[in-house]
Amino acid sequence: MVFKRRDRRSVLKAVAEFFYPRGGWTRAFHYVKHRLTRLPGTPETVARGIWAGVFTAFTPFYGLHFVIAFILARLLSGNLLAALLGTFFGNPLTYVPIGVICLKTGHYLLGTEFREGEHLSFAHKFADAGSDLWFNFWAISSEEVADWGGLSRFFDEVLWPYMIGGIVPGIIAATVCYYLTVPLVRAYQKRRAARIQKKITKARAKAVKHAARHAQKTKSND
Repeated sequence: MVFKRRDRRSVLKAVAEFFYPRGGWTRAFHYVKHRLTRLPGTPETVARGIWAGVFTAFTPFYGLHFVIAFILARLLSGNLLAALLGTFFGNPLTYVPIGVICLKTGHYLLGTEFREGEHLSFAHKFADAGSDLWFNFWAISSEEVADWGGLSRFFDEVLWPYMIGGIVPGIIAATVCYYLTVPLVRAYQKRRAARIQKKITKARAKAVKHAARHAQKTKSND
């Protein structure tokens, strides 16, 4: 296969590189920055795409961030590739603080709380919701009675507050990234245009010089 990796990674190595990319997070950041400045379109179009991607990172729909960012970018007439790059604002280094901010903000706005007791941790609530889905799926074809308690707790205490709480910090973070992206892309495009113009001017001067030499050589032969 053409795109098959020569060095097949083990599952453990793949997980490790997810949390700490090969070359480190600094190299990963510079790679995303490099790709961002080379995207086609106006600075504002690229920045709108980044806005869509960063805002999406504050939504609880993990696994669907690319899809949501794509849709938002289309609605905002933003660059689609920039939107996909913007979703990397949510990464293993930021998932926890983003989640805490969104949950606390959501519960504050809704006037609710993350209930303690038997189902204390987020992981426990998530596991209960997954267990309910699995159990109720098999209950359809058996005599078991479906139980939606875990899913209900997960929706009331995690999903809904996270979704509501992510709106305000998501808008703030996305807007800050928008205003940082516009001058960054504009400066790169100006430098790139200047380099291209310099190469064109140099090529033209070389062509004129070559033509002059050729004309002088032809004249001397005559």
